[in-house]
Amino acid sequence: MAFTRPTGRHRRPAVRASRAGAKVAGIAALTTGSVVGTLAAPAQAANHEGPDTGLTRVIGFDSVAQEIATQASLVHSAAEQDAAEAEAAARASKEAAKAEREAERKKEAKERAARAAERKRLNTFVLPIPGSYVSTGYHASSSLWSSGSHTGIDFHAASGTSVHAVGAGTVVKVDWGGAYGNEVVLRMHDGTYTQYGHLTAATVAVGQTVTAGQQIAISGATGNVTGPHLHFEARTSPEYGSDMDPLAYLRGHGIDI
Repeated sequence: MAFTRPTGRHRRPAVRASRAGAKVAGIAALTTGSVVGTLAAPAQAANHEGPDTGLTRVIGFDSVAQEIATQASLVHSAAEQDAAEAEAAARASKEAAKAEREAERKKEAKERAARAAERKRLNTFVLPIPGSYVSTGYHASSSLWSSGSHTGIDFHAASGTSVHAVGAGTVVKVDWGGAYGNEVVLRMHDGTYTQYGHLTAATVAVGQTVTAGQQIAISGATGNVTGPHLHFEARTSPEYGSDMDPLAYLRGHGIDI
């Protein structure tokens, strides 16, 4: 016998529909929860220790990279500063060396000039009476001299005339010289001696150094004389009897006489 379903509305389909709706709603709820949980996971991982995730690793790598970049920048800046300081130090050292060389050059030039001036001072000779002339020559014969001949030369000079050192030397004698009257004897820089006689007075003292042309006495007529004049001798020692040709001596030192 066959069964037939009565026509009209029946409850069973509604039940099925309810079950289907519930199933759909459950799936939706499950899906939504999964999505929310997934999105919330990074925030939770940031607030507490938990299993490492790809996102936290990326964040960590970015921080390390930034730190490395900062350190590299600092190192680069320090290197640039060191290079600048080294360059400044090298420049300062170079300038100091240049200044030292210049100072040394000036010092050497000054020393050369001083040596040249000293050579000039030592090698400069003048007449004992500027503008005068020889009135009696060397080795002239006369009974006026105990040796029988003139041991020097006489320069014409009135009493009170300034007498000058013929060159640079040291005063070794200021005294009465017997027939020479008042005399001054100088030891010259080359080891020879010059003598100046018949003086009114000396203007230097023993031990004093003199230069060419410096006044050492005042001419006169003391000692064995017939009139005022200057007696001049060139000697190998400060004593009488060591005389040499005074004209040759003066000419040998550049004096045109």
